[in-house]
Amino acid sequence: MIKKIEHIGIAVESINESLPIFETLFDTCAYKTEIVESEYVKTAFIHIGESKIELLEATHNDSAIAKFLSKNRAGFHHIAFDVDDVMEEINRLEKKGFQLIHRLPKRGADQKTIAFLHPKSTNGILVELCQDI
Repeated sequence: MIKKIEHIGIAVESINESLPIFETLFDTCAYKTEIVESEYVKTAFIHIGESKIELLEATHNDSAIAKFLSKNRAGFHHIAFDVDDVMEEINRLEKKGFQLIHRLPKRGADQKTIAFLHPKSTNGILVELCQDI
């Protein structure tokens, strides 16, 4: 079951340059930065009430973020939803006809198990499902 918006992902060219802008905007500091080697991405998280903003910087030219930035400007990348059980949601949504990027959940940033739905089946929006590890 989808419980709430977990975070909004924003692709940036440089976390070092972008983070001060968002920290000033939201009048708070990032609580975490980390590199997710499997995704070739560096992330920074900022709490905004019960939700979060995730800044995403490519660490490799073949990463999804690098490809996104080569086609688009920095900005909105994805919306993530907190779910009770990622595998259950994958199965439910696949049965409903949604196209999956991940048929099996994987380890993501911020102590989450994740899976993505393809934007082709979600009206052009990249959707991430997140479950606490």
